Order: sequence, then C-alpha cells, then structure tokens
Amino acid sequence: MTSTSVPPPGLARFNALQEPAALAALLEACASTAWARRLLAGRPYDSVETLCAASDAAMADLTAADLEEAMAGHPPIGRPRPGDPTSAREQRGMAGAGEELRAQMLELNLAYQEKFGHVFLICATGLTGERMRDAVRERIGNAPEREREIVRTELGKINRIRLVRLAEDD
Repeated sequence: MTSTSVPPPGLARFNALQEPAALAALLEACASTAWARRLLAGRPYDSVETLCAASDAAMADLTAADLEEAMAGHPPIGRPRPGDPTSAREQRGMAGAGEELRAQMLELNLAYQEKFGHVFLICATGLTGERMRDAVRERIGNAPEREREIVRTELGKINRIRLVRLAEDD
C-alpha cells in the first residue's frame, strides 16, 4: 500500500481481517474458492480499483469447475434465498413482478437449467423483471461454450458490485 493512498473504510477493514474472516467475506461475494483465494493472496489492496482489477484477473482464470462452484452460490432469478439481503437487493427488479411474469421466469429458469445444467446468471442489479425475462429468452438459444463466457462476464459484474459494497461499507 502506498503511503499517500488511504483506502475506503471497508477496504481498510477487509485488508486487516484475519485470513479466515477475509476468506469468508470473499466467499460471500463469490462462491468460487479459487477466486476467493486469489483475491486473498493479493492483500492488502490500496484502492477499490485494484481490488476490482484483481477480481477481473481471477475471473478470467477460473476453470469450468470453478465457474460451476461460483454459480452454485446464486439463487434463481425471481427466487432470492430467504433471509439473504444481497440476493433480494440484486433481484429487486422482480420484487413487484406480477404472477404472469413470475410464472414465465420460473418456466424459463427451469428450461435454461435443463439445457445448461446451472442457474441462469445475470447481473440483475438495476434490471426490470421484463428485462431479465427477455435476457433468459435470448440466451437460452446460445451454445454452451458461448453461454459459459457470458456467465463469466455477468459473474464478473456481480463480483465488482459486491466488492465495491464491501470496500466502501462503513
């Protein structure tokens, strides 16, 4: 860390955490052990930008198995985990969805999962329920290899949002 740079309060706290607590915080952001361990090894971070850049580099190196592990940490769109404020906040666009849209999302989620073997993953922050529905409709036609790379990109966006929140949290 440079002497002229003062990291935000949450980032300073993260840098100071004992390894098990820091690993737990990272695994809350992304369920990939490989990703979390790589970010853990890069501490201390002097800025949110360096933390996010490390996240991007770690995401780019994840294997298919690592991606599966990361995706397993995400609930289906429209069904945030009870008591999980992060998934509820990120999926806020589905909160006011009507029964028809909810039924469409359930059907599309199941079809997507049947085809690809994992949940439909999208950076849902700021998206409406209709936009999420349209995205799954559009992406269900992708080849598995193409979809894996889209998932990697979407997961990277989610991780960045979560890391910024971690780093800037008072």
